[in-house]
Amino acid sequence: MTLANPIPILRSFDEAKAKAFYVDYLGFRVDWQHRFDKDAPLYLRVSRDGCVLHLTEHHGDCTPGAALRIQVDDIDAWYAELAAKDYRNARPSIEKMPWGSRDMKVTDPFGNRLVFTDASG
Repeated sequence: MTLANPIPILRSFDEAKAKAFYVDYLGFRVDWQHRFDKDAPLYLRVSRDGCVLHLTEHHGDCTPGAALRIQVDDIDAWYAELAAKDYRNARPSIEKMPWGSRDMKVTDPFGNRLVFTDASG
């Protein structure tokens, strides 16, 4: 028996804002999306490389304000990619942490915090 990587479920409230942040800004792709009917809340799976996230508008799935740590292998390249984009709601920077990693925090439009971390220092 083995355990796989968890798939975080993050609360969202607006499809256009979610896609502008996760797809246009962070460069994730939409793998699939689901609604029970045309007026139902959206449930969305996005991914980039090995990072998979679920975004949900369903109020009972989770609450906003989650925090994730996402390992990256080149924080400087990731920072440069994001800094080159015209996204007016985030201006992340890289911070050297006391425990040796270098972290870049980005908050989505719904209050969820994504901390991209490079342990190579």
